[in-house]
Amino acid sequence: MLNILTRAGCYVAIIVLGMVLRKVGFFKEEDFPVLSKIVIKVTLPAVLISSAAGQEIAPGMLTIAALGLGGGVLYVMLAWLMNRRADKEQQAFEILNLPGYNIGTFALPFTQSFLGSVGVLTTSLFDMGNAFVCLGGAYGIASSVKAGGGFDFKRILKALSKSVPFLVYILVMFLNLAKIRIPEPILSCAEIIGSGNAFLAMLMIGVGFKLEGDRSQLGRVLRILAVRYSVAVVLALCYYFLLPFDQEVRQTLVILAFAPIGSAVPGFTAELKGDVGLSCTINSAAILCSIVIIVALLLVML
Repeated sequence: MLNILTRAGCYVAIIVLGMVLRKVGFFKEEDFPVLSKIVIKVTLPAVLISSAAGQEIAPGMLTIAALGLGGGVLYVMLAWLMNRRADKEQQAFEILNLPGYNIGTFALPFTQSFLGSVGVLTTSLFDMGNAFVCLGGAYGIASSVKAGGGFDFKRILKALSKSVPFLVYILVMFLNLAKIRIPEPILSCAEIIGSGNAFLAMLMIGVGFKLEGDRSQLGRVLRILAVRYSVAVVLALCYYFLLPFDQEVRQTLVILAFAPIGSAVPGFTAELKGDVGLSCTINSAAILCSIVIIVALLLVML
């Protein structure tokens, strides 16, 4: 228990460090995209390559990718049902800001540290499905709802084709299924680069953390978070008690169910000309909720 609390406390301390460094001027707001690019396009892919090496993926485990996709689709449907009588602006906002999981820059450092290579592999498979919603799907649906037009598959495919983690997922999956080994020098480099992922991901969250917006919007924030985490409880229970996977895989899925809303959502909200301040507030509040819940779950499960 002490080890879990110590390591989780270190993650929280790194987030606070990022916030303090931004406050004193060491980091500026425009540094966040730079850190984000390093994590998403460099250290995260390195973790995926080094952790997936030598892991055998049973065909049944591909179901995990469907769980990541299914969770995102469920939240999209709930957002639409909750706002079917609202104006198109609100419909689009909640369709975009309720679904999607922040896996690579939030959940993965936890599963990487506490659940090892099995946790990383499970997380990677789950995020493959999640990427369809988080990196283009929800945005495509939200933009279609706002414009009153048809569903734009080209926009989704374009977003996915530019996602380095998603492309690495596909490559690693193909190599594992084809039983092709990654050369040892590449694995060694990937392991060295990936070792910095947890630190950089938590530091990035701290640098980008912000709570802002009109207090009158507090009701919308609480409503979205209440729906988000209520559904997460149901999904986590189903993952742990109903799925036929090993315990470590089920433990990882429980952690992933409580991952916060995707970090790219405020950017997509800005592109949709939505309320970016409200989106940042929801995103940052979700991070706080997820830290508390995930640390508690790790204490109970491990």
